[in-house]
Amino acid sequence: MIFVLTGAGVSRESGIPTFRDSGGLWEKHRVEDVATPQGFKKNPALVQNFYNLRRRELLSGAIRPNPAHMALARLEREAGEEVRIVTQNVDDLHERAGSKNVLHMHGELLKVRCRDCGKVFSRREDLSAEVFCPSCGKKGALRPHVVWFGETPLHMDEIAALLRRADVFIAVGTSGTVYPAAGFVSSTSARRKIEVNMEPSAVSSFFTENLLGKAGEMIPRLVEELIGKKAL
Repeated sequence: MIFVLTGAGVSRESGIPTFRDSGGLWEKHRVEDVATPQGFKKNPALVQNFYNLRRRELLSGAIRPNPAHMALARLEREAGEEVRIVTQNVDDLHERAGSKNVLHMHGELLKVRCRDCGKVFSRREDLSAEVFCPSCGKKGALRPHVVWFGETPLHMDEIAALLRRADVFIAVGTSGTVYPAAGFVSSTSARRKIEVNMEPSAVSSFFTENLLGKAGEMIPRLVEELIGKKAL
C-alpha cells in the first residue's frame, strides 16, 4: 500500500498561501485570532468572514490542481495497488484532480459543522451567525469544518492503521514541524520513505530518500517510476 502525506507546499504551488509564508499571518490576521477555538469564541464574525473569503478564493476559478495533484490521481488509477492520500490541506484540489481515496486530517474548507448536533454539511456559500443548522435547526451553531490549533486532527485511528500497512510512505510539501503529521514517518515501517520538498524538513533524517524540488516537478517523475515498476 502506498501512503501519501501532502502538506501546504503542494497547495502553495496552486496559489494558496500558507500562514508560514508571512510570519504567522493570514491576510493580515494573527493565526491566534482566526484559527483557534479561542479566537472563534472571542470574535466569531471575524473568523466566519476570514473563512468566507478563503472559500470564495478556492471557488473563484483562479485556484486549480497543479501537476503534483494530477500525478497523484494518476498514481491512484494506475499503480495496481492501494493508494491512500492523507492531506493536511483543507482545499479540495486532490478531489478535483481525480483522487478518490483522500482523508482530510485538518478538515475541509467546503464543509461546515454544527457545534450542537455535530453533523457535517457541504457548503459553498458564505457562513454567518444567521444561518440555521439543516439538521437540528439551531441558529448560529455552524462553524467551519476545519481543525484549528489546539484541536485534535480527524481520522487518526484510520490513519494509524494505514501507516501500519504502508509499503511506501511519501511526504510531499510538509515542514515536519506540525504534529501529529510530523511523526508519521517515524511511526511507519514502510520499506521506502520518500520526502519531496523544496528543502529538507525537520524530520528529513527519518526518510530513506530525499527529493528536493517543486512538488509539481518531482511528483510526476516519482509517479512515473512507481507505475513503471508495477508494470514490470
